[in-house]
Amino acid sequence: MTPPRARTWGRIGQTPVVRVRGRGSGRVSMAGMTCYKPGERSRLIYAVREYRGRKDEPKGFGWRDLRDLIVRAGTQLGGPVVLVWDNVRLHLAVGMREFIEANAQWLTVFQLPAYAPDLNPQEGIWSLVKRDIGSLAAADLTQITTAVKHRLKTIQYRSHLVDGCLAATGLDLNS
Repeated sequence: MTPPRARTWGRIGQTPVVRVRGRGSGRVSMAGMTCYKPGERSRLIYAVREYRGRKDEPKGFGWRDLRDLIVRAGTQLGGPVVLVWDNVRLHLAVGMREFIEANAQWLTVFQLPAYAPDLNPQEGIWSLVKRDIGSLAAADLTQITTAVKHRLKTIQYRSHLVDGCLAATGLDLNS
């Protein structure tokens, strides 16, 4: 696991150094949706998965996990969902396409251009999370997972941060 890099302070002439173990201890995967509706507060719906390298343990999210996240979003939002997402391989999986076609009455999907992170407000959320944990010197994977979940929960309850991620894209909901 490559440790995150961040700036910090130290005494003049003494560069602070944090030692990390060289072996990979796992990874933390995040999936999420920023939800916008004119006249209502913005929302963040997310899921976090921890991978410890155990046998038969999934390394990250599969299309079924994303499907479950979309269903959860539809339930929480209580109405039709218009989903705008990038071209991640999981978004283009056959099972996902079949799920979208089977639920066309409440789910509409638009694809972003092939490489357009500047149009994706969710990239701003990931940037906020990574910036916050950049100076974390975690002893194990559980501490990283806890920090990620805490930061996502903080963002979730501060809708102005979610609004700022949409504003940074230059997209407008009213047009």
